This record gives sequence, structure tokens and C-alpha cells, in this order.
Amino acid sequence: MSTLRNKVQLIGNVGQEPTITELESGKKIARLSLATNERYKDGKGEKQTDTNWHNLVAWGKTADIIEKYVTKGKEIAIEGKLTTRSYEDKDQVKRYVTEVVVSELLLLGNKE
Repeated sequence: MSTLRNKVQLIGNVGQEPTITELESGKKIARLSLATNERYKDGKGEKQTDTNWHNLVAWGKTADIIEKYVTKGKEIAIEGKLTTRSYEDKDQVKRYVTEVVVSELLLLGNKE
């Protein structure tokens, strides 16, 4: 059990065009959403699909790759860690966000 750690692996489709931001330091950050689908048969034997959405964040060279090659609908595989952060919105209400910080990216599907 001592070898377990915070690790997430997902394969899915990009839900919207990634947002790329260049910070004052020159470092880039990419933000995007990823849809994963789970298919199963319900109690009546009918096929069902359950879609989950995940918020992804990538930094540096991974953000550069996303900027160049990742578009809405593209199938990708990622590995990263789960993080949670909080902030106050414009109405001073504390909000919580859970994101996957991407450390590895694999482009899947057809070459365009």
C-alpha cells in the first residue's frame, strides 16, 4: 500500500477548444475539458452511456503540445494527478474546483 499515490489516467474526447494562457513569466498553461464515456446495460438490458466531464490543466511543454495538436473532439489519453483548489467569486462566495494536472499526454485517433 505504501506505493499508492495520487494518479489519474483517462481516455476521452476533448469537449471544447483548449484555452491557452501565457503568463508574465513566459510559461504557458492550457485548460481544457475531457469527456469520458462508460457504456453498460441497464436492468432492462438496454444499452446506456454515462458521460463524465473532467477539467484538465497542463503546463509548459505539455501546454505547447496541446496548443499545436489538440482540438475539440480529439481523442486523447492523459496521466496526471487530481488537485482541488478554492477561490472567491465576484460575490465573495467561496468556490471549489477539482482538476487533473496533466503530466503525460498521448494523442489518439486518426491523424489529420
